[in-house]
Amino acid sequence: MAAGTAGTGGAARTRAAGLGLALLSSVCFGASGPFGKALIEAGLGPLQAVWLRIAAAALVLVPLAVLLRRAALRNLRPHLRVLVLYGLTGVAGCQACYFVAASRLPVGVAILLEFSGPLIVLGWLRLVRRVPVHRTAAVGVAVAMAGLALVVQVWTGLSLDPVGLAAGLGAAACQACYFLIVDRLTGSVDPLVITSAGSVVAAAALGVLAAPWALPWDVLAAPVPVAGHTAPGWTLVAWIALVSTVLAYLTGVAGLQRLSAQVGAAICYTEAVAAALIAWAVLGERLTGPQLAGGAIVLTGAYLAQRAAPARPGGPPPPAGAGRPGRALGEPVLDG
Repeated sequence: MAAGTAGTGGAARTRAAGLGLALLSSVCFGASGPFGKALIEAGLGPLQAVWLRIAAAALVLVPLAVLLRRAALRNLRPHLRVLVLYGLTGVAGCQACYFVAASRLPVGVAILLEFSGPLIVLGWLRLVRRVPVHRTAAVGVAVAMAGLALVVQVWTGLSLDPVGLAAGLGAAACQACYFLIVDRLTGSVDPLVITSAGSVVAAAALGVLAAPWALPWDVLAAPVPVAGHTAPGWTLVAWIALVSTVLAYLTGVAGLQRLSAQVGAAICYTEAVAAALIAWAVLGERLTGPQLAGGAIVLTGAYLAQRAAPARPGGPPPPAGAGRPGRALGEPVLDG
């Protein structure tokens, strides 16, 4: 009885840690909007801003991985193909497809298409992997999707462009790959190593599209207006790289490894709510009644989904070569 109680308590703590990390990740991702928008208005192209964000994150993550996860890096050979796929789809592909969609469709429609990724996750788990999908998770995703449609006001300027539609669905597929690949690597590869490898692959892939050799580097030294103030462009890049990329991906991967693909995918809908609230607080953007109602519906859907599946008891197993227990970034000893 005592052992069973301890196991239940450990699973509950793992679940709570996973939810906390996943929500923090959503807030960090959502915090990129005002600063990325300011850089683009200052003269950077959208893909150039994304490439700067990912490349700067790689410059931070790779030295950390070499310093802290040297043993884990030596054991990566069996996972190299999956990590390359993660970088190409879950990081680079998702970003590139979204920006193509947003350039040809209303932004709200592009966001809604991208965030249909959790529906693909549920379909893949049920139809391909033959994994039972909890009804509560499916209901939670459907509810959150409906709320997201209100948050992004999908009805404004509604139009249909075949290329934009294909790109939006591509972003959804890439987002689904992010959740499914991280779920597959749980217990095999450390979150810091996953995030570092993904950033390197994505920076290389996006470099072809972003043409960094033509980047207006003077924007980084010039004062950039943001939220009624000005700041050097490089400080905005640093914020997006450190908070909205390094911290966002690390906490997202660590949180997902404590939950499951179907639960983690549903929690990601809170990113849109966080982005809207941050834009309201920082940029003074107005929130309408339907948007506020949609935010409440998204949170309701996320709450329903997180009740659907138990957390992995005791947290994700330590990856091979990760060092002593508790050394992996995001392991319980380092939570909070």
